Amino acid sequence: MSRSAIDIAKSARVAFEASQLLTSEQRSNALLTVREELERRKDEVLEANKKDMIVRRSSRRTLCTSLMRLSELQAAEEQVAAGKLSAPLVKRLDLSSSEKWNSMLQGVTDVANLPDPTNKVTYATKLDDGLELYRVTCPIGVLLVIFEARPEVVVNIASLAIKSGNAAILKGGKESSQSSKILAECIRSALSRSNISEDFIQVVQTREEISELLEQDQYIDLVIPRGSNALVSHIQRSTRIPVMGHADGLCTVFIDESANVDKTRRVVLDSKINYPAACNSAEILLVHKAILNSIWPVVAEELLKANVELRCDQKTLAAITSLDTVPGLIKPSKPEDYETEFLALIMAVKAVESFDEAVVFINSHSSHHTDSILTESKANASKFCKMIDSAGTFVNASTRFADGLRYGFGTEVGISTGRTHARGPVGLEGLVIYKYLLRSGAEGGHVVGEFGMGAGKKRYAHEAISMMKLPFEEDAVIADASA
Repeated sequence: MSRSAIDIAKSARVAFEASQLLTSEQRSNALLTVREELERRKDEVLEANKKDMIVRRSSRRTLCTSLMRLSELQAAEEQVAAGKLSAPLVKRLDLSSSEKWNSMLQGVTDVANLPDPTNKVTYATKLDDGLELYRVTCPIGVLLVIFEARPEVVVNIASLAIKSGNAAILKGGKESSQSSKILAECIRSALSRSNISEDFIQVVQTREEISELLEQDQYIDLVIPRGSNALVSHIQRSTRIPVMGHADGLCTVFIDESANVDKTRRVVLDSKINYPAACNSAEILLVHKAILNSIWPVVAEELLKANVELRCDQKTLAAITSLDTVPGLIKPSKPEDYETEFLALIMAVKAVESFDEAVVFINSHSSHHTDSILTESKANASKFCKMIDSAGTFVNASTRFADGLRYGFGTEVGISTGRTHARGPVGLEGLVIYKYLLRSGAEGGHVVGEFGMGAGKKRYAHEAISMMKLPFEEDAVIADASA
C-alpha cells in the first residue's frame, strides 16, 4: 500500500534525526554498500532502464499515428512541447553503456572518499574564562530534490545526501520512472544493511505526491528543483519551503577590445557548441566595438561553420555581411533574443561601446549563472570578476566549466543562481549550514547577568581560539572509551 506524502515527509524527518550521531566513517561505509548493491543488481537495473527506453521510443512512434486516444495524444503533445521526445533525451536515459554505468558507480566512491563537510569549526572565540563559542557546520535536514530525465541523478544526489548527513526525497522525470524506482530500491536495500535508516532516501513518482510534499514545510527544509525554467519557476510559486535552484541559464561571453583572436575563437566556440542544451552553454555574445572588423568576423566564421545561427544587432551584422554562409544562419536580432535561453545552436550577438556598457548589459540581462570575458587586460579581468553579479565569473575560459564534477565536487545536486548560502554548482559544501555551540566549563555555569559595563560586571574577552576543533568531540571519545 502506498504511503501518503505526509507519511513520507515524516519518515524522512525521523530518519534524519536518528542519523545525527553517525560518524563520517559510517556514512562513507553506507555509500560503499550502496555501490556494492548497484553492482550486484546491475542486470536488474538495466532491464528496468530498457523498459523506460522502450516506452520513450514507443511514445515517439505512437505520436505519428492518427489512431491515438485523446488522452495519449495530449500526453505525447505535452512531451513534445517540453522537448522530451528528442534523440538526445533517449541517449540521456540510457544507462547501458559501460562508460555511463561505470561513471555512476565511480561517482559513489568519489563522494564516499571526499572529506566530511559536517562538524567543521569555522569560527571559535573565547567569551570568558571557561566560556567558548564555536560555529560548526551541520546538515540542512530533509531535502526534496526534483529533477528531469537522467536516471543516474538518483544515485548522484543520494550519494551527496548520505555523505552530507541530509535525508532526501527524490522525484525524477516520468520518462525515467522505472529506472528511478529500481535505483532507489537498490539504495534503500543497501541502507537497510547499514547504520542508516532506509527512509533516509526515498523516491516518489507522481506530480500529486510532489504537490502534497511541497506543503510539508514542517518536515522538509529545502527544495532543490533541477531542470527547466518552467519546472523551477513552478516550484518557486508552489511552496513555502525555501527553494534553491536556477530558473534558467542565460550565460554571456564578452569579447573585450584586448582579446586574443585564437583564444577567443576557441573559448567562444566551446561555450556554444560543446553541449548547446546545457544550462552553462553561452546564449549571448557581446562584442567590443574596437574588434568589430578584426576578431568578430573570425569568430563569426567559426560559429557559422558549426551551424550556429547568429542573431545580430545592426553593427555586428554589418561587419559580417561578406561571409559566405548557409542561408538563414545570419539574422537580425530582436529584443527578446537577448532574454532567451535557446538551448540550441543559436546565439544572440550585440556590439557594445565599452567595457562598462558590457557590464551593465550583462547584469541587467543575465540569469546570474555564469558569464565570461575574453581579455588580455588584467585590470579588466579583475573588474569583470568583481562587477558581474553572477554565480560564476570566468576569464578566458568557456562557460561550460561551470559544473560540479569539473570543480572537483564529485557530483552536484544542481546549480544555484540565488542568494542563499550556496551559489553555482552545489556539491557537499552547499548541503551544509551551521549552528553555534556555546560551552561553559565553569563550576556554576555562565549567566548573562554577570556581564555588562557597570561596576563589578565582567567584560567579554572575545579572544580568538586557535584550536579549530570541538572539545566536545574529544570528550565524547574519551567517555566512550571509558564506558
